[in-house]
Amino acid sequence: MNHVVFFRFASQDLAAEAARRLRAMEGHVPSLASIEVGVDQLRTERSWDLCLITRFADADAFAAYRVDPVHQEVLAWMKANAKASAVVDWA
Repeated sequence: MNHVVFFRFASQDLAAEAARRLRAMEGHVPSLASIEVGVDQLRTERSWDLCLITRFADADAFAAYRVDPVHQEVLAWMKANAKASAVVDWA
């Protein structure tokens, strides 16, 4: 299972903090097979500020990630600080 999320923030500082928090999940969420986080460098009118790419062994592992306490803590921060998000999930 692949999970990709784009985020917009009010500032680059918030985007950088979000990237730090997302990367900190690595090794702390058992069902998370891999994570990549990138902060946009070009800042064009079409750009999103941050991209999250996560991969899971299967849909059950993704379901476990969604309720994992470490992920829930990061998710709460993201919801409080992101201006917008878009997601694509595929197997």
